[in-house]
Amino acid sequence: MAKNPKILSIVLAGGEGTRLMPLTRDRAKPAVPFGGVFRLIDFPLSNLVNSGYMQTVVLTQYKSHSLDRHISTVWRFSPLLGNYVSPVPAQQRLGKHWYLGSADAIYQTINIIEDVQPDIVVIVGADHVYRMDFQQMVQQHIDSGAEFTVAGIRQPISQSNQFGVIEVDPEHPNMIKSFQEKPQTTTGLPDDPNSILASMGNYVANTDALFEALSLDEKAEDTKHDMGGDIAPYFASRNEAGVYDFNSNEIPGATPTDHAYWRDVGTLRQFYDAHMDLISYVPEFNLYNTEWPIYTLSGNLPPAKFVHAGRDRLGHATDSIVSPGVIVSGGEVHHSVLSPNVRIHSWSQVVDSILFDNVTINRRARVYKAILDKNVVLTENSTVGIDTEHDLARGFTVTPDGITVVPKGTVVDD
Repeated sequence: MAKNPKILSIVLAGGEGTRLMPLTRDRAKPAVPFGGVFRLIDFPLSNLVNSGYMQTVVLTQYKSHSLDRHISTVWRFSPLLGNYVSPVPAQQRLGKHWYLGSADAIYQTINIIEDVQPDIVVIVGADHVYRMDFQQMVQQHIDSGAEFTVAGIRQPISQSNQFGVIEVDPEHPNMIKSFQEKPQTTTGLPDDPNSILASMGNYVANTDALFEALSLDEKAEDTKHDMGGDIAPYFASRNEAGVYDFNSNEIPGATPTDHAYWRDVGTLRQFYDAHMDLISYVPEFNLYNTEWPIYTLSGNLPPAKFVHAGRDRLGHATDSIVSPGVIVSGGEVHHSVLSPNVRIHSWSQVVDSILFDNVTINRRARVYKAILDKNVVLTENSTVGIDTEHDLARGFTVTPDGITVVPKGTVVDD
């Protein structure tokens, strides 16, 4: 391995995101807005850039127009030093079919890797919220002598049936003994019997070994062509798979509260809860860490504005995130996230909710525990999240936890 190995990063952004419907009705999951001004894709790309990795391809597939547009307008690097973030759509180079899995997605674009000729490939997912310095993972990968390394995060052993579980070698805790996909029972870690290491969906691989594994997987019959379900177990069976404990990752500016924070936001409940983490008094995930910023471009918008301070109406927001371009005009906002250009009119209420761009809440309308997609309008006196049966009758999605989701462009008129 070269002293300064050449690194290519691949972001797997081809997921359909069916569990996030209706938020993914018109967009790919990595393009879903998050945290007011960001999109989910901004988190892995920011981590790669902050790690010093400036050559990245993003593999897209479903409903990728808004994702491609976001990448091309926001993630533009100067070509002077050969830096780029390049979206690559599914090309059906090896047959008339979409990507059959995450491993197949990489195999179908193997020509790009061959053109770059990297020593190491860093592979990350596009739908998790976290901060991570990938240089630290790559360094451990090199030092361990592994051909393939999986990032793992500690989770309670009771949740083992929800994750790909990494069983470590007790004598070599940085090496994987076995890799199990969502087992009903498993053993805990040597240093913490009540915890497991769950796969984060981030991988580091030596290029030649990755090529060989992908080629064998493509020809195999009993495979789902999945990086976690097939490629990781392949390397583990050969005693060539390492594990990187995410808990050891040190981020500049991190607090004890948000150290090793990682959230899968693949369901509406997870997506909602991750937003609530942002607006805690001491946030579970701190968006305001300027030493490891999350990059995006939210447009040329004016600052947020709050108007009306009379006794009968007070434009205000508490325990909330309020993005640029928002006007709270005599309405009340509590424990919510408002994206750019939201309008909150007099005597209206927004509580425990997430509002995407350009949502308008007219006078005396009320929103409780809801997610409103872009361009939703509530007319005067309308409600969302108050009456579950009424919300269902209007075609809105209501989760078992009582989160109401209103699709993009809906006019709610009671």
